[in-house]
Amino acid sequence: MNERYSRQILFQGISEEGQQRLQGSRAIIIGSGALGTAQAESLARAGVGLLRIVDRDFVEFSNLQRQTMFTELDAADRLPKAIAATNHLKLINSEIDVEPVVVDVNHSNIEQLIDGFDVVLDGTDNFSTRYLINDACVKHKINWIYGAAVGSYGVSMTVRPNETACLRCVFEETPPAASAPTCDTAGVIMPIINIVAAVQVAESLKLLTGNFADLHNSLMQCDVWKNDWRSINPGPPREDCPTCGLRLFESLNPDTSEAAAVLCGRDAVQILPAKTTALDFKDLASRLANSGVVKFNDYLLRFETGPFELTVFPDARSIIRGTNEIAVARSLYAKYIGN
Repeated sequence: MNERYSRQILFQGISEEGQQRLQGSRAIIIGSGALGTAQAESLARAGVGLLRIVDRDFVEFSNLQRQTMFTELDAADRLPKAIAATNHLKLINSEIDVEPVVVDVNHSNIEQLIDGFDVVLDGTDNFSTRYLINDACVKHKINWIYGAAVGSYGVSMTVRPNETACLRCVFEETPPAASAPTCDTAGVIMPIINIVAAVQVAESLKLLTGNFADLHNSLMQCDVWKNDWRSINPGPPREDCPTCGLRLFESLNPDTSEAAAVLCGRDAVQILPAKTTALDFKDLASRLANSGVVKFNDYLLRFETGPFELTVFPDARSIIRGTNEIAVARSLYAKYIGN
């Protein structure tokens, strides 16, 4: 074993045997933003044999405050995040394989994307994609690690199909659109990104080296600004859980997934959330006020940010003008409306 991993090998939890297992393992990171880039760098330095980096977005200057894999040049060139991350990972560790995939993760490709991988890490920014990951991983018995961070608050949970509660066991219903803050409306600070990503990577290393007894087995929550740390035991898999109990895998069904369609001749995309809701335009406008120009009445809300305009209707349907690319529209919807 080469000198590169010598300090990691000295750690009793990994040792030479664990290092060999890491170098023969395959991890996929879905979402290459703040959490995803931190996860990718740590796993690359740890020597995980194959990393697949999946993301639909491109690098912007607003990313650089917290998305550590990217540089000003990446932002100036507007490189796809998966490509930019891969370029840097290859310079960090040329001994491993890194595979970028620039796609919008949805019900039609999630199962193919995770096929053959040992662990899936959540680097996404919305619950719709997390439920896709959860359903696909439980269906195919692949371990995955949920993680989220906004403001100074973060949360993580490791899901082992048939062994632990899954995401649906804990959060049975998708949070309604615009019901929770996002990083683009409430902001986020770097320390909570580092904490959540560190927990996710540590759990990955335990899974990949077979140290299952050392998993934290909880829904870990932390507010690094308020110094609030807690762990909640999610309990065993629920028999009535739609995913791991009833095995319905609703997110993988195109009839129950978020729908998107390019509007012909209008340079616009319509997003229909998987579940309609009654929006509070006053609350949504307040959250969007620092991110662009907002106007609303009883019938719709218009939000302008850069070259894009989002028209949001009371049922959370939205028309995103300024693009005819579904991946871009989904990204904007997740950033500003949420879920």
